[in-house]
Amino acid sequence: MWLQNWFLAVFFITFFIHADCDTQVTDSMYQSGGITRPSKGQWTAWASWTSSSSTCGNGVAVRTRRCLRVTRMDRCAGEQRQYRSCQSGICPEDALPFRDLQCALYNYRPIPGSQRGYKWVPFYGAPTACHLNCLAVGQNFYYTFGRVLDGTSCGPNSNGTCINGQCLKADCNGIFTSEVSKESCGKCQEQQNTCVLIQRVYLAPFPSSGYFGYKNVTRIPAGASQIKVMDESRNILALMDSNGHYVINGDWVVSWSGIYKVAGTEVHYIRNSESHEVLEADGPTNEDLYVQVLFQENNPGITYQFWLPKDLYDNYKREPHLSWQQSENEDLNSWVNKTTSGNGESHLGTAQGKEVLTVSRKGQCRRCKTPKGKSQRIKQYCQSDFVIHAKVLGRRIIGQETRYDIQVKHAYKHKFPIMHREYIWVSNTCDCPYLVDRHEYIMMASKHVNHEYTLNRILLSVTSFVKPWSPEEDQKLQRVNIFCSTTP
Repeated sequence: MWLQNWFLAVFFITFFIHADCDTQVTDSMYQSGGITRPSKGQWTAWASWTSSSSTCGNGVAVRTRRCLRVTRMDRCAGEQRQYRSCQSGICPEDALPFRDLQCALYNYRPIPGSQRGYKWVPFYGAPTACHLNCLAVGQNFYYTFGRVLDGTSCGPNSNGTCINGQCLKADCNGIFTSEVSKESCGKCQEQQNTCVLIQRVYLAPFPSSGYFGYKNVTRIPAGASQIKVMDESRNILALMDSNGHYVINGDWVVSWSGIYKVAGTEVHYIRNSESHEVLEADGPTNEDLYVQVLFQENNPGITYQFWLPKDLYDNYKREPHLSWQQSENEDLNSWVNKTTSGNGESHLGTAQGKEVLTVSRKGQCRRCKTPKGKSQRIKQYCQSDFVIHAKVLGRRIIGQETRYDIQVKHAYKHKFPIMHREYIWVSNTCDCPYLVDRHEYIMMASKHVNHEYTLNRILLSVTSFVKPWSPEEDQKLQRVNIFCSTTP
């Protein structure tokens, strides 16, 4: 009963906030008959702030004003509605997070195209962060139930808040706006003197011999803000997270220009036809990031800069910084912390003779379930949409999922068309199943299409049959199809 009452309260608050949205005016100039006219309307004073959109924890309040105009042609410059961040006390320990609660309101209700009821949990892999994307528990699809309520966090690693379907950040006065001023160090004006700007140039020459792989450029420590890395050459920058996973480029794969989410911030990556390469992020970051370079020609100099809070800078400047001569033969993961505190533990292990970084996340990931034996091989072969021999070319964490870039060497079975180069998805970030870059595997996967037909992809589950490829495994698969009642 309390859940229903809470839902009704949120509904009326949200209705009040969103009411009359079509009258919002943001134009300071307008066009009429080819003539540009100035704004002539006048705003009334702001009304009082509403109560918080949430009964506990973070929420938003809203206030409005009216545009007074003499004629219908008059306009008011600025926004009719303003939102600010507010706190409503600490939530109980057993309280559901705001987005989880919104998904739970649709539990076991039928959705279009299906009369079956499902239990729903938040899904963070969808392209629009401020839509209520919910994953059906035990299924491989998600459904979008419109927008999330105002005041919902944009994501687990985001410091943005959803307002009217947009992911916005609060400025120094707690007001949400689409263009927050970029204060140094991510702090407000009165705190600027607590920040230090680090500016350096990486001048290592093109290697004449020896190791021609990725070279370490710099470590960007957790807490950094206003990050910018620039290179004007054919050399290729790469960005690695603190777990040793490449986020942009790396592993001999070149990424597209775009926005990549890592370390609690968004990294904007640009590489144009003139070989001008830029990495930018507002920050602050919540983990260390590592910049590397793959040389293609002489190095004209890679410039990088970022701001650090003074307390973090004091620790940063005490650490030894390797010169390019010292790092000439440096291993790719040599700067990645060998131990971490808190929820995770990391260590270096070996896989098929190659040193790799593996991570265990206490409380989040469990031991991987690896299907074994002839019966599992036959069962999954017959039930899978795709059975392929593929090489892993790259790996990227997107939301709560892992996306692998693979090269399909051979398709033993495919119910649907498959390309030589594909993306294959895993609905977790726990390395289950465990796949190592540049290695080849047998993969038994399924096709995943959501109810809205906006998502069509190849999916591996935690229990999918995945084994390193070998001639022996290849021979076993050649005879499996005779056990299936129907084959493609």
